[in-house]
Amino acid sequence: MFTKKLKETFFYSRAFAVWVVMSAAVGAVCGLVGGAFAITVEEVTHLRQHVSWLPWLMPAAGLLIAGLYKLLRLPLSIGTDEIIKTVRTQEHVSFRLAPAIFFSTALTHLTGGSAGREGAALQLGGSIGVAMSRLLKNEFDNHRIFQLCGMAALFSALFGTPLAATIFVIEIIEIGKINDRALLPCLISALTAKLVAGLIGAPAEAFPLASGLAQTNWLTLLQSGGVGLCCGVVAILFCYAMHLSGRYLRKAIPNGYLRIAFGGATVALLAAGFGTTDYQGSGMQVILNALSGTAAPEAFLMKILFTALTLGVGFKGGEIVPSFFVGATLGCTVAPLIGFDPALGAGIGIIAMFCGVTNGALASMMLSVELFGAEYLPLFGIAVAVSYALSGQVSLYHTQKFIEPKMGHRD
Repeated sequence: MFTKKLKETFFYSRAFAVWVVMSAAVGAVCGLVGGAFAITVEEVTHLRQHVSWLPWLMPAAGLLIAGLYKLLRLPLSIGTDEIIKTVRTQEHVSFRLAPAIFFSTALTHLTGGSAGREGAALQLGGSIGVAMSRLLKNEFDNHRIFQLCGMAALFSALFGTPLAATIFVIEIIEIGKINDRALLPCLISALTAKLVAGLIGAPAEAFPLASGLAQTNWLTLLQSGGVGLCCGVVAILFCYAMHLSGRYLRKAIPNGYLRIAFGGATVALLAAGFGTTDYQGSGMQVILNALSGTAAPEAFLMKILFTALTLGVGFKGGEIVPSFFVGATLGCTVAPLIGFDPALGAGIGIIAMFCGVTNGALASMMLSVELFGAEYLPLFGIAVAVSYALSGQVSLYHTQKFIEPKMGHRD
């Protein structure tokens, strides 16, 4: 009995040492890559904002992206869904995905495609984590653990939110089941990545929100719940728009090259027709304006349209920052209608929309603390809970598995 316990202690001690060292190494590599990626996206965005004709090159950028994926023998449709699926099934993740998603996301932002960065982060991090895990035997479930480490690390490097990144990746694979075995290595990777990205000068996302905007009482809790309710409904619309756009566009234009060129031309023409660049790129300035209390009432619908078209035809990026845009502008628009502060409504909208489209309730609450502080946590919490429950089994990620229904039981 004693010998058995001694062997178990040795096994866990060795596994602990392997996980600590390797997760720090994964975090360091992902911090470098993530930092370089963040700097690249910031630079190409800055260039696009100062060179007005770049969006007209979007069809050509689309053809380059399609050609790159063809050259690397990757399907153009591959995305975060496949990464989430491979965590559960342990299917092979090609390292070729890393350079493909890096350069194609940069091209998307350079020419004004409506997309975020976190989809690229999860794909980049997942492929890096798996590649590094092959340095070890799989005796400690290394491939799965370090794939999650890479995902958390890249997310943290881009957003500067290591706790939310950690909870996000261990929570969203199977809704209703948290992979707590990955907590320690993912947190080490996320913290390391944030530090390394900061050291190389990577810009961190900043979402300023003034304090003293509202007191927590029964009225403000109801108002926050109202914002969460609206976000839950629009989250369903957002997810369906992302999924159906890709499906119908692939059916309407089967040729990938023609489809992505057509989509790029359409996005450029729409932006020129509406006379605004607000819906191109990530739209961070619009988010910041909403957090100051100003947003066009139609902005959230326009962002859904631009993002669905951009990603539906094959451009690369992510849906999370666009969901921040949708949540911020929706919350800023709805809040005054129910007597709530529009700036705080925008902040709550960001978090509630993030929860509604990803089903990461705990990660959303942690994200609210890391982005906005704990002052309004009860208000964020009720909005997250309402959005989570109302959005049902809908998700940005088809391959997310729901262990059980969110509310009640289905027959």
